[in-house]
Amino acid sequence: MREKELSEEEKAIKVTEEAIERAQALQEKREKETAAKETGKAGKVVREEIREEEAKKRQFEGWTPKTLAGRLVKNNEVSSLDKLYDMNLPIIEPEILDALLPGLEEKVVDFSKTTKVTKAGRSFSFRAIVLIGDKNGHVGLGTGKDKERWSAVKKASREAKLNLVKVRRGCGAWECVCSGNHSIPFKVSGKEGSVTVNLLPAPKGIGLRVGNAIKPVLELAGVKDVWVYTSGNSKTTLNFIHATINALDKTTKMRVSDEIKKLIERSD
Repeated sequence: MREKELSEEEKAIKVTEEAIERAQALQEKREKETAAKETGKAGKVVREEIREEEAKKRQFEGWTPKTLAGRLVKNNEVSSLDKLYDMNLPIIEPEILDALLPGLEEKVVDFSKTTKVTKAGRSFSFRAIVLIGDKNGHVGLGTGKDKERWSAVKKASREAKLNLVKVRRGCGAWECVCSGNHSIPFKVSGKEGSVTVNLLPAPKGIGLRVGNAIKPVLELAGVKDVWVYTSGNSKTTLNFIHATINALDKTTKMRVSDEIKKLIERSD
């Protein structure tokens, strides 16, 4: 009887060991599959980045600058957009922005089909409005029109790069003393048509207290907390965007009093 009990115990131990071995083998197989998938994803991301870099290289190799700013950028004599602003050089080539701000994001805020009536009949085309920004103090808006959808978006993106605006960020709210760059430094206002947009600094954590038409502009500009008061026709979305960009553009401008102007004229 005792021998039978021992043999049954040995069988049970053997079955348990086999089950543990099968579980370990299954776990190892799953780990290998997961590692293979992660490696494949990482390799795919790396390959996509390499392709983007090669496409940019080909684009810049075929680019022949026509302005002084373009030549300085292509020859690596200027490596930042702020330096170009300091040199007061006009930026009329979008390739300059592609080279200095490679992380620009695009967003189509409006896309519509337009019709023009001529003697030959109706002529249809597409109008695209594209918003562009790097979420780090630069934002621009462009409009493009063409008979093809993609061409209209491409034209709008090109114009938006040329209309890029520098935004000064800060912490101008009296409730907040973090001295960060999450809001705007002071109150600014912009106007377009019948629409007026007033931007006020907000403390950290408030968020963007704005409407859906203005929110993408502030997000792409890198502003995280702000109060907004608007007035005008709410149906004109494009005017709201233009007014917001006009207000953000004023963050980098300075008002000079008449007395200071007289002093500057005397010194000249």
